[in-house]
Amino acid sequence: MHWIILAVAGYVAWRFVSKQTSAPVARPASSSDPTLRSEQSGDEGEANVQAELRAALSWLCGHDFYLHDGPLLLNHAPGTEFPTAEVDHLVITPFGIFVVETKNWTGLIMPGHDDSSVERVGSDGRSEARRSTLAQNRSKVRFLRSILPAVWPVESIAVFPNRNCELSPELPVNLMGIHDLRQWLRVRMALHEQRGRVRINVISARAALLTLAETAPGAIQRHRDKLRKTPIKVTCSY
Repeated sequence: MHWIILAVAGYVAWRFVSKQTSAPVARPASSSDPTLRSEQSGDEGEANVQAELRAALSWLCGHDFYLHDGPLLLNHAPGTEFPTAEVDHLVITPFGIFVVETKNWTGLIMPGHDDSSVERVGSDGRSEARRSTLAQNRSKVRFLRSILPAVWPVESIAVFPNRNCELSPELPVNLMGIHDLRQWLRVRMALHEQRGRVRINVISARAALLTLAETAPGAIQRHRDKLRKTPIKVTCSY
């Protein structure tokens, strides 16, 4: 088992290094700077989703899963102006790897004018366009798929935990309320088994993914501070 983990981690590290010479510089999208208040609200939403993820995965997988403890920084573009990208929740199961985004929004969330946006209608009836959570995750998922073994499926999920948030049924099914999360994962597990796909070795996948992460103390806060202070505006992820 130990040599398998080392081999997979080594393969991923080699793929990662070999891609850096041709990887484009990632640029954050445009929007307003996040406020400290919105960060606090986002952290509360993430804590709720983290707890539900752990409960759902324990129910489905027993102990055979990995849920990273809090947000994780993917070191997807070393040497560039913005070398890291924040993942709210990283999940590894025998049936898939999931990049989970939490949005602690209120109001009615509807499809936008294209697949990169959604419309949020507030309690005052005003409508505003926001960047889709799936669009925010797209580059992270693409990066992981380009580095990890092709037999390991990587998918994006967005979870809306706020009780005052209503989702349109016309949205993609991987945008969901917190109470839909357990059933969505259950269906993904069933489909994986029905299709006879290779089960992911969770321990090997964890070792491989952590070679792509920035885990130094204070790294998350430094990442957020840089995005807050940069003259290039970023989409608020809270």
